[in-house]
Amino acid sequence: MRRRFLTALAAALLVAPVVPGVAVADPSYPFRDPRLPLQARVDDLVGRLTLDEKVSLLHQYQPAVPRLGVGFFKTGTEALHGVAWSTDIDNNGAVVTADGTSFPQAVGLASTWDPDLIKRVGAAVGDEARGFHAENPRVFGLNLWAPVVNLLRDPRWGRNEEGYSEDPLLTGAISTAYGKGLEGPDPRHLKTAPTLKHYLAYNNETGRDVTSSNVPPRVLNEYDRQAFKPALTANAATGVMAAYNLINGRPATVDPDQATLLREWADYPLFNVSDAWAPNNLTGSQKYFATQAEASAALIKAGLDSFTVDDINAGPTIASVKQALAQGLLTEADVDRAVGHALSIRFRLGEFDPGGGPYSGIGPEVINSPANQRLARETAGDAMVLLKNDGLLPLKKDRTAVIGPLADTLYTDWYGGKLPYQVTAADGIAEQATATVTSSGSDRIALAHQGRYLAGGPDAATVTAPSATPEAQFDVVDWGQDVLTLRNVANGKYLGYTNGVFTTRDDQPNGWFVQQQFKLEQQADGSVLLRYAGYETLESWFGPNKYVGVDATGKLVLTNEAGAARFTREVLRSGVDEAVAAAKSVDTAVLVVGTNPFINGREAHDRTSLALGAGQEALVKAVLKANPRTVVVLQTSYPETINWLQQNVPAIVWTTHAGAETGHAIADVLYGARNPAGRLTQTWPAAESQLPADLNEYDIISTGQTYLYSDDKPLYPFGHGLSYTSFRYGKPRVGDGKVTLTVTNTGKRDGDEVVQLYTHQRTSRDTTAVKQLRAFDRVHLKAGETRTVTLPLKREDLARWDQTRSRWIVESSDYDILVGASSSDIRQRAVLKVKGETIPARDLSRPTRAETFDAYAGVRLLDESKAAGTVVGSTAAGQWAAYKDARLRDAASLTVRTSGSGTVEARLGSPTGPLIGTATVTATGDVYSYSTTTVPVARTSGRHDVYLVLGAGVRLSQFVIR
Repeated sequence: MRRRFLTALAAALLVAPVVPGVAVADPSYPFRDPRLPLQARVDDLVGRLTLDEKVSLLHQYQPAVPRLGVGFFKTGTEALHGVAWSTDIDNNGAVVTADGTSFPQAVGLASTWDPDLIKRVGAAVGDEARGFHAENPRVFGLNLWAPVVNLLRDPRWGRNEEGYSEDPLLTGAISTAYGKGLEGPDPRHLKTAPTLKHYLAYNNETGRDVTSSNVPPRVLNEYDRQAFKPALTANAATGVMAAYNLINGRPATVDPDQATLLREWADYPLFNVSDAWAPNNLTGSQKYFATQAEASAALIKAGLDSFTVDDINAGPTIASVKQALAQGLLTEADVDRAVGHALSIRFRLGEFDPGGGPYSGIGPEVINSPANQRLARETAGDAMVLLKNDGLLPLKKDRTAVIGPLADTLYTDWYGGKLPYQVTAADGIAEQATATVTSSGSDRIALAHQGRYLAGGPDAATVTAPSATPEAQFDVVDWGQDVLTLRNVANGKYLGYTNGVFTTRDDQPNGWFVQQQFKLEQQADGSVLLRYAGYETLESWFGPNKYVGVDATGKLVLTNEAGAARFTREVLRSGVDEAVAAAKSVDTAVLVVGTNPFINGREAHDRTSLALGAGQEALVKAVLKANPRTVVVLQTSYPETINWLQQNVPAIVWTTHAGAETGHAIADVLYGARNPAGRLTQTWPAAESQLPADLNEYDIISTGQTYLYSDDKPLYPFGHGLSYTSFRYGKPRVGDGKVTLTVTNTGKRDGDEVVQLYTHQRTSRDTTAVKQLRAFDRVHLKAGETRTVTLPLKREDLARWDQTRSRWIVESSDYDILVGASSSDIRQRAVLKVKGETIPARDLSRPTRAETFDAYAGVRLLDESKAAGTVVGSTAAGQWAAYKDARLRDAASLTVRTSGSGTVEARLGSPTGPLIGTATVTATGDVYSYSTTTVPVARTSGRHDVYLVLGAGVRLSQFVIR
């Protein structure tokens, strides 16, 4: 680990004796002296702790050590786009939601393409985290679990809203800016301690704790790791959270990168944490270790420093670590190391400094301050992306209808706080238009059963069916895939199922299981069944009971299809008809449609479709027909396949769920007070067929994913976004580690342009990216202004991973320099000739790691041992790995290191090409025990593509052909 602040003299500075049993905290202890090096202070405090005290600090809830004056400390306040929530140890781990400033969702923050702005956002969130901490330190800790830097390679991922981009450079720039803001500018102290989530290669929710991300070395090094490296090397994060999934067969919680590579990147000690309950998965769903003692030992040895498990109960963690120590699986030095990492951020947070450090004076007055509200409005505006404009925007201040399910409401997400106030689209537009009319465009219905109507009771009341008239009315919103919500008009609450009863008590769809979801299933006799579609594991929890029935008292109950109540659906108000009437009565219609963050996709639930809800698309079509001056504001957390809208609607603006100031920001953009300059941070596919069939495909090179490797024509390309003005790009000059060009605002409005620099490597031994983002700059230009833009491009920026030699190289090649307004809108080109390396032919006469293949089919990357290493494994006969352009020099033997039983065939040219030899290997009795087998092969010379074809169940660690 690089620790530039350490000194060999640190031990000599420890003037007080180490006496673990001392009764009171002595203020003269060296660990309380801020003049000493950080590591010296950490070592002093660790040395004063008993073993029991040290083990207790490994759990998420670190207890106080009163005799040393060490207070209680908890990890994990959620803060992706504002302080969101934390847990209350004094109330059995209950979730406490914050009500501070809410900024746009993370993917919206990144769509600003403005690191300076995002650093300001991070600073505001860091201030508010301090404010909440000052208000209640036992709930709101200063170790923040943010940002999420997992790459958005597939828009079907349920947690798309939490990440930044499909591109590692953009992700790194935004995460570094946010992290720097969270940490504050003091060089020795932290305002807050941000934690990067989730290491590594995590993009699927279905079976996320048991699926293994198959990540070949090139993708691992060039793509997934590159999302984490920038913030760590810039000291903009204080640790990582391990992901739930497995990586190449090994659970991420025991990935040795946490103890090695990640710490090599950072200048300070890292404090790495597990995700919730993940330590228990090692003996539970993953069945990776037989005992929790083995699992806990492996976690600590792999570089994980804190157990987020068993809620507030640290007992099982303490017991398992002590068992590991007793069994010799861990040493006290291992525990000391992890505890030292845990304490390191507490020292940097100022906890042990006199007065609590430079940020201790920040109080609750900063929460939702007017300055932060203004910053939220600015950020929400800068994040908005103008997808299409046929000249309708910016709007004139005329009579406007604001229509749609998101027109007059704002939704939060699982990692968002409670909005302290709301400015909806309708609110914001009402401040700008001469007159407004608002319509949700939702059908208002009544549901009758045997002559009586479904009636919504008051908050927390059971829903019954005693009414003789349709006094109970429900507004229906179609969120897609037939899932809808029923909002009780009488009290504004949503129908849901909680603790065994149906109620109308919830302000919004929410909660971990999101139990306010239903489907209306049309029956042949004209009736409908009300199907409960909440996020529950219905089959395991309730068996076949997925439908709503009515018992003898009129109370709604959960039942099976045979017992489902048959309702008559009476439409009291047609949402489309009302919307059409509103659209016809005004000059302009603004349709606000999109998704619900708790329904369409979120943690634990991947998306099943990229389509906009059918009911919402029908609403758009009807309104557009009624009023051709229709603008669509699309509010979603991810890409949508809105092909019809793109072809027919004159203007489309995209925003995430952007917080309390969303409505002001929408109005600012629609009416031209803010010239939109947000840019998409991921590709919007034209069809789901452009994505891999399986969401769990992580090899973006072989599957052609993201703008980097896809040849498909998308609906909207990476980096896309329009403006109310126009820009001209001058000819670029390339040299001295930079690309320089002029950019001119050729329009009549001031505006921002996001200048994007891409490169393309013309020749290579291997497949390289179609184009790759290397630098960008968001530049503000007044109308008619010309400015010189300088974008860094160093030789090392062109490096890629050479899997044949397992190292970074820059290949000799001509590199296209592509500068433009998006990955598809390239305005200027140049060529950079680079004299670098030429990858030589493979030398298979030396031991070759099997994982370094050039191509493969069927085989999976697996764990060589539970501690480290990667092998190639087969699940069926005929699966293969290829090692291309290998120079064989009179080769006569094949040596393989394997586990499992079967065969390893060596073939030339293709997996069915000439067979030069076959190694028959026998089982070792353990997949982690390997044997070496040598067999003769037909003497072969020359340069060949060598294919190793495996029998079923063989694990290949390395091989030699000579």
